[in-house]
Amino acid sequence: MTESAALISNDAIVLGIIALMLGLVFKTSTSEHKMLKAFYRYVPALLLCYFLPSLLNTFNIIDGDKSQLYYVASRYLLPASLVLLTLSVDFKRIFALGPKALIMFLTGTLGIVIGGPIAIMLVALVSPETVGGNGPDAVWRGMTTIAGSWIGGGANQVAMKETYEVGNDMFSVMVTIDIIVASIWMAVLLIMASRAKQLDEKNGANTDALDELKETVEAFQRKHSRIPQLPDFMYILAIAFGVTGFAHLVSDNLAPWIGTNYPVLADYSLASKFFWMIIVATTGGLMLSFTKARTMESVGASKVGSAFIYVLVASIGMKMNILAIFEHYELFIVGIIWMLVHASLILIVAKAIKAPTFYMAVGSQANVGGAASAPIVAAAFHPSLAPVGVLLAVLGYTIGSAAAWFCGQLMRLVAPM
Repeated sequence: MTESAALISNDAIVLGIIALMLGLVFKTSTSEHKMLKAFYRYVPALLLCYFLPSLLNTFNIIDGDKSQLYYVASRYLLPASLVLLTLSVDFKRIFALGPKALIMFLTGTLGIVIGGPIAIMLVALVSPETVGGNGPDAVWRGMTTIAGSWIGGGANQVAMKETYEVGNDMFSVMVTIDIIVASIWMAVLLIMASRAKQLDEKNGANTDALDELKETVEAFQRKHSRIPQLPDFMYILAIAFGVTGFAHLVSDNLAPWIGTNYPVLADYSLASKFFWMIIVATTGGLMLSFTKARTMESVGASKVGSAFIYVLVASIGMKMNILAIFEHYELFIVGIIWMLVHASLILIVAKAIKAPTFYMAVGSQANVGGAASAPIVAAAFHPSLAPVGVLLAVLGYTIGSAAAWFCGQLMRLVAPM
């Protein structure tokens, strides 16, 4: 089949279409219309943010590979979003959740880190060609993007794509596996949320701290929230893109120096400009969280960061060819095994330490879904607990790039060549 030129090649038009799609998804997903509520009960809004732009590429309306929107989003909006999402970290509040909350979150992270290599090794015993490959389309490389997504979210997913130089076709497959498998697990967690009281009683979990936590969160929101003004938004942009600029400055000089003087480190992505850009941006956000700059969260810093993420998600979607999944359907088995390792580990630990269902569910979703869906799971227990989901998801953004990178190295070691 001869490849014809895309119908639309002007990125300004493409950006307009994508913005309209995102607006449509958010407008309809928050609608009270009976049919729309029923639709979004089964189809996550995040899935549509990937899927709708992918139709543009799949049916040759645009050429996702030639568009520069993804480059702009991944180099400018991605590090800016990481700054704004980590800016709101309050380590005192995280530790105030108690050791069980952190144990469950870190158990979820460990389940993802070891689950990928385990899934590769198990499938390789039966079908090594399924998890093999070389170059940009090597399966282990593609799986690093799932690791990034499942330890933090979309920002870390793109970070792994660039760091490990994953091919676009393989990335399309992995994004689809990521969303579908993660959505199935999220549905299981929501069902568990609806039965949390019975599950906690059966497990002997003490939920008194949760009641106190609800009151604390509600009091904090009442005290600090205010209507943002134009200077607030300008300050948010100054912080986000100021740190982003510094991250580029460091990465543009550090990565080539490492590549020239220590070429062996290139195998560990330490000569990658993108890797250092992400590390510096995340570190910058964390450092600012100890300053007055973190008060910008009260006027929506993380919401601005999330908006950047959704533009990034859409730009990823427009590079996807949804038909590619039919050529790699067997990789869904790898994704399911991976999630089963994560789920089994977190359920076993939750039972062993008698952790409340809330800590288990939100700790898991803060890893697997990140800031986009962890609040949804948290709110399923009680609306006032939604910020707790954001808080743990921010912790996922903080450690996500490093943990996903380490997972990638493990998968590289065990993957058949």
